[in-house]
Amino acid sequence: MPKVRLSGTVRGTDDPGREVRARLLYLLFSKGWDIYNSNGDQRITLSNIERKIIESEAFVFTPGATLEDMFKAISIFVGYQTIDRNLAGKPTVILNTDGSWNPFFAVLDHLNRMGTIKQDHRDFLLAAEHPEGVLDTLEMVRMKGLPDAGREKIGESKATSFEEPVPDDYIANVCVFCSATLEEPFYLADGESLGRQLAENKMGCVSGAGRSGIMGAVVEGSVGAGGWTAGSNVPHIIELEGLPDGLSSFWLRPDIYTRMEVMIENSDAFVIFPGGAGTVQELLALMIFKRQKNPLMTGKPVVLFNRLNPAGVRFWDPLIGLLKTFCDPGDFAIAETLDEILPAIRSGLVEKQPAGA
Repeated sequence: MPKVRLSGTVRGTDDPGREVRARLLYLLFSKGWDIYNSNGDQRITLSNIERKIIESEAFVFTPGATLEDMFKAISIFVGYQTIDRNLAGKPTVILNTDGSWNPFFAVLDHLNRMGTIKQDHRDFLLAAEHPEGVLDTLEMVRMKGLPDAGREKIGESKATSFEEPVPDDYIANVCVFCSATLEEPFYLADGESLGRQLAENKMGCVSGAGRSGIMGAVVEGSVGAGGWTAGSNVPHIIELEGLPDGLSSFWLRPDIYTRMEVMIENSDAFVIFPGGAGTVQELLALMIFKRQKNPLMTGKPVVLFNRLNPAGVRFWDPLIGLLKTFCDPGDFAIAETLDEILPAIRSGLVEKQPAGA
């Protein structure tokens, strides 16, 4: 039987989504689907999520969207965008009977208008308003398939890992999550400036090792200033975007989740620059780790650069609104100008240091 992976958790007998989930389970079983996570109690981690994707033929998200659910949904969307072969032909349906997914969809619509998401998320994350609609959508995709993401390879990846130690006089490594597609000069100038500032202030620069967009500019700024500059990427994305020159260390990983993990492990602070679905995915992972008090995020500040663009729109406003529903004060700081980023990083690092450090 084909296997569908259900996301979402049933929170006791009074959960308002319990009846909808029960109806969905009945319909899926009756139509011949085998169901993973029918009880909503399976744990997904960065280390096992790709295996869970490989094991499944379809994905269904239920009402009562949580931060973890949104992370899984955006992760699958990023996989579609980057032509992950493990997602080829596998549909994703979001059952949104309670409207809890609307803020998430609003973030994706906003990023589409801002130019960092080129695809219409509605073509890939297929919304359903009732359980019967989920079955109809799964059948439609089985017959018609999924749309093309509109991306082409620029070459084959022959990358391998290499590593150079962080200089002894460096005070921290800062990971910059950002867009590899935005090419407007003001965004690129910000990225190059931040990379240069990190090097000049004895801070290592960690990134997703993309050659283009803001990501490429950040790397260029750090490398150009003689900074220790590291990154991680995966073969199928390297084939779409290439790798930047001058990296001090590079960690090749098999999937986007272990890629995130090694970047988090090797960083002491995080800056969220303007970006797309991948940047949202990475930020949600950080916030989930914060909520779980995961040791990987202990004492590590997160700074969102909520840049005002020439049209008078602040880049991350919808995402910040969404996060405030789920996150605690202090989980992240907001910088509205480039000059505020390094002080926010230093403040976060100082506040987290032991007394007497």
